[in-house]
Amino acid sequence: MSRVKRGVTGHARHKKVLEMASGYRGRGNTSFRIAIEKVEKGLQYQYRDRRARKRNFRALWIQRINAAVREHGLTYSRFIDGLAKAGVEVDRKVLSDLAIREPGAFKALVEQARAALPTEA
Repeated sequence: MSRVKRGVTGHARHKKVLEMASGYRGRGNTSFRIAIEKVEKGLQYQYRDRRARKRNFRALWIQRINAAVREHGLTYSRFIDGLAKAGVEVDRKVLSDLAIREPGAFKALVEQARAALPTEA
């Protein structure tokens, strides 16, 4: 069996990690030992925050819809309930965008949702 010299793969690995660490402060971008810790932690944050971003945007859309719906005399939960009962399948991202950019179309949806809700006695 032939002898395997590992210099090339080790150098490539160091180069890859140090390229990913460019822009880090202190020895985090020059020292491999420190860079690999910082890069791994950065990748953990990246993984976590890709999921957090989805939650944050959903919360933002809900806040915007709630604010827009309250101008028409409904609450967010009653509005969503009304849309479901009316059979309107528009997601929160689109509802939020409509509330900001197309107030007339959003008002029509609010009226549609209000009509589908039972009247309070």
